[in-house]
Amino acid sequence: MARLDIKKIPGARKAPMPRFVSPQLATLVNEPPSGEKWLHELKFDGYRMLCHVDRGKVQVWSRNEKDWTEKFLGVAEAVKSLPVTSAILDGEIVVVDAQGRASFQKLQRSMGTRVTSGLVYQVFDIIYLDGFNLTKTPLRQRKSLLENVCKANSSHSLVQYSEHFEGSGDAFFRQACEYGIEGIVSKLADSPYESTRSRNWLKIKCIKRQEFVIAGYTPSSKSLPGFGALILGVYEKGKLVHTGRVGTGFTFKQRSELKKKLDTLARKTSPFAVIPKDPGLREAHWTEPKLIAEVAFAEWTSDGSVRHPSFQGLREDKDPKEVVREAPNNPPNTRKKKPV
Repeated sequence: MARLDIKKIPGARKAPMPRFVSPQLATLVNEPPSGEKWLHELKFDGYRMLCHVDRGKVQVWSRNEKDWTEKFLGVAEAVKSLPVTSAILDGEIVVVDAQGRASFQKLQRSMGTRVTSGLVYQVFDIIYLDGFNLTKTPLRQRKSLLENVCKANSSHSLVQYSEHFEGSGDAFFRQACEYGIEGIVSKLADSPYESTRSRNWLKIKCIKRQEFVIAGYTPSSKSLPGFGALILGVYEKGKLVHTGRVGTGFTFKQRSELKKKLDTLARKTSPFAVIPKDPGLREAHWTEPKLIAEVAFAEWTSDGSVRHPSFQGLREDKDPKEVVREAPNNPPNTRKKKPV
């Protein structure tokens, strides 16, 4: 594939390579947008990572500016083989299961090891390339450059270009949900790259799932190792509020290892701004709100708790203070018109 001339790409600016670029984030909405101005991608169930390449040296950065290169050495080696002198790639590191679906739990088990089976860096954006800053370049052109870079080195399967779909967002979303994918991300095709959460990128989830701060645990009444359930919370206006408990989704090993981590964070009092009324917390072991759990659940109850929650894994790529209750925030151009 012939290399595109960066100088002729709209919005490309000659500039020194920045040390770190905060990732662009998507706004949660209920329905995918319609119209030809949107590109639709799969929402991957993994860790969002920015890869910096500079003359053979690769660094893997988490979304909150932590250097995770040692955790993903296989990905770093694969990115190093791309035909670039310098670049900043944006994507998601995932581990796929036998059905080709991303598994967050399998990803956690592979971190910090040389195991690369099923490991994939799904790259969906490029924001710097060979001396040129591309943040002002429209997304459609950035993706053309990215595809050109990734497919020029098609022999390395660890780095894959994240394909997009143009057309009906509804149809793409339905297919993603039917296949068991977490959801989709819809992006304005002509938008620049902005290091903020904006409505130029929209995320639509097939299932309810988000991060929660761990505020402690309750002992097990069924002789399970470690604990019975984790006590969950989110921040509202800077204060931690109770959102329920999760007691399923753990392996015995996870229960034992997680209890050891929580016991190092033990505190005598509740970290919540208001003491929860839940009678099941009478024997609670409280902890400093330092750890984050990824939890899938059926719905929010009327009192603000999660219904039928299931633990998916710990997250280390976010600050607990960033964990809030996720609620769809539909902009006007995603609402469907009612028939007249």
